[in-house]
Amino acid sequence: MAIYTLPELPYDYAALEPVINPEIIELHHDKHHAAYVKGANDTLEQLAEARDKDAWAAINGLEKNLAFHLSGHILHSIYWHNMTGDGGGEPLEKDGVGELADAIAESFGSFAKFKAQLSKASATTQGSGWGVLAYEPVSGRLIVEQVYDHQGNVGQGTVPILVFDAWEHAFYLQYKNQKVDFIEAMWRVVNWQDVAKRYAQAKDRTPLIAP
Repeated sequence: MAIYTLPELPYDYAALEPVINPEIIELHHDKHHAAYVKGANDTLEQLAEARDKDAWAAINGLEKNLAFHLSGHILHSIYWHNMTGDGGGEPLEKDGVGELADAIAESFGSFAKFKAQLSKASATTQGSGWGVLAYEPVSGRLIVEQVYDHQGNVGQGTVPILVFDAWEHAFYLQYKNQKVDFIEAMWRVVNWQDVAKRYAQAKDRTPLIAP
């Protein structure tokens, strides 16, 4: 039985123009994201078979495949909601996201410094990958992480709240090899309301380490 399912897009294919064209959104969601969902479900079936047969020769590959496909599914599920055609700019108190704005300023010094770090992290991931703004539950601060090939430089227990997809399938049809231009354009569609909601939810979770 399939455990993971492909979520519907929260907007139509053309909603993010001109930053991302409809063809990219359709291929990205309907083909690439769908492949991660299928890969995660297929790998879970293979792991179940390994348990039933007590056959563990392929365990290293299966665990890596599960991490790869499951990370792809989860990150993309966040990615779609992190964007909106009415987004962009920076989080401001007058827009009801002042708590997020304060956390960014406290964690990075300013929004401009945060933007520079996330942009650089997204554009310089090894091979294909992601730039991620995550909540770190031990310190209660925000950090930027790099995720390459859905593995990456990730602190255990961190909660992603804003993700920039820097895999070529996210931009190549429109931006060719200009990844930096795509990352810069992404700031025009960030849905700060969604990011603020994810930040509030992450803060409400029980800390990994008690004070």
